[in-house]
Amino acid sequence: MTSTKLAPPNIRSTKFRQAMGPLRSAALVYVVVIIIVMILAPVIAPSDPLAQDIANKRLPVFTPGHLLGTDELGRDVLTRIMYGARIELFIALGATVFAAIAGTFMGIVGGFFGGIAETVTMRLIVDVILAFPPIILALLAVTIYGPGPITLIMVMGVLFAPTFARITYGQTLSVKREEYVEAARAFGAKTPVTLFKVILPNVSAPIIVQFSLTMAQAILLESGLSYLGLGVVPPEPSWGAMVAEGQRYITSDPMGLLVPSAALVLTILAFGLLGDGLRAYLDPKSRK
Repeated sequence: MTSTKLAPPNIRSTKFRQAMGPLRSAALVYVVVIIIVMILAPVIAPSDPLAQDIANKRLPVFTPGHLLGTDELGRDVLTRIMYGARIELFIALGATVFAAIAGTFMGIVGGFFGGIAETVTMRLIVDVILAFPPIILALLAVTIYGPGPITLIMVMGVLFAPTFARITYGQTLSVKREEYVEAARAFGAKTPVTLFKVILPNVSAPIIVQFSLTMAQAILLESGLSYLGLGVVPPEPSWGAMVAEGQRYITSDPMGLLVPSAALVLTILAFGLLGDGLRAYLDPKSRK
C-alpha cells in the first residue's frame, strides 16, 4: 500500500555512491571504524583505562608501549580514547534512540489525529521543551538528578525528541490524505496499522537523516557536560573530561588537549557529513 517504489539494487548503489561522494564516504568509513572500536575496546585496547603509572606520566606521543602518550596520572591516552568512544557512542546512541521513538510517536499521532492530540503533543509538550535552551535544561536536570550515563541519556532524549516530532508531524500532514492511506483505512486497517505500517515507512527518510545529525549533537552536548564535570563521572574516560584535563597542561603537554579534541571534532564532523550524505541519497532534490 506504500507509494514508494524501490529502484533495482544496481541503480540504488549508483545513486548512493553519487550522493555520498569521497568526503562523505570517508565519513562513513570513520563512523564504521569508531563503532568497531566501541564494540571491541575491551579486546583491542592496549591497557586498562583506569590503570595509573605516576612514574610514566605525561609521556609524549609515539612512546614505545604508549602510541598517544600518557596523561598526568600515567594512564594510556590511546586506551582512554578507545573507552571514551565507547561511552560517548553509548550515551549518544541511547539518547538518539529515545528521542527518535518518543518524537516520532508524538509527531505521527499529532499529525494524523489533529485536534486535542495535536495540541497535547505539539503544543503542550514539544513547544514547551523548545522554549528553553537545551544546555540550560541539561544543566538543570543533571544538577538535580546527578551525573551519569542513564541521566544523560534520558535528559538528552527529552531535549532532542521535539526535533523528531516536528519532522514527523510535518511529513504526516503531507501524506495522511494520500490514496494509499485512504485505501488502507477503506479496507479496514486498524489505526495502529495505518500509523506504523502505512504512514511511518513513507515518512522515514527525513527521520533517518535526523538520526545521524542528532548523534552528532548528542556527542557534542555530552562532551560539553563532561567538560564541565556534569557528564560521565570520573575516573571513567570521557572525551570532554579529557579535554578539560589536558587544558590544564596545554603549555607543557599540548597533545594531551589536542588528541581528545581531534577525536571529538572528527566524530562530530563524520556524523554530520553522514547525515548530509543520507539526505542527498534519500532526497534527490537536496543533492548538489
